[in-house]
Amino acid sequence: MDSIIRYAAGKLCEFLIPVKHSYYEGKGTKAAICTLGSLDLLEAISYSQDLMANISIVGRLLSENNGIDAMIRYVIGHPLLNWIILCGNDIKGHNAGQTLLSLFNYGINTGGRICYSTAPYPFLKSSEADIDIFRKQISVIDLIGNKNVEEIRSVLKVCLG
Repeated sequence: MDSIIRYAAGKLCEFLIPVKHSYYEGKGTKAAICTLGSLDLLEAISYSQDLMANISIVGRLLSENNGIDAMIRYVIGHPLLNWIILCGNDIKGHNAGQTLLSLFNYGINTGGRICYSTAPYPFLKSSEADIDIFRKQISVIDLIGNKNVEEIRSVLKVCLG
């Protein structure tokens, strides 16, 4: 019953708060930027030609479960991707950024729950094997709360060497 209510609430939010874009693909291969709930930051980065030339994707992360599952699939499908810069403001109540950091640092328990997550429903559908690949393949740079494009650009340059 709880999952039905969550699904219905998500569909209602999609209708009431339509989002034009949730991600933009770039031309790079080694790094990605996650702007969490910050649509303004997503748009600013998408307009930056030098950033888009050096990243594989910039996108938002709104949920602590389906969003992270989608991120895992994307990373596995892009084996050259090694960095995720996590920036922007986390969505209150979902704590997707904090949950992604918990997944990266601690993994999941036997029930698929992300260890040490503060989110209300941090359960993944991804297989343990896919989660292991994800955790080994990437490094997450924690800039949660930072919306300064110049600082994000500087961190990206360090990641890319």
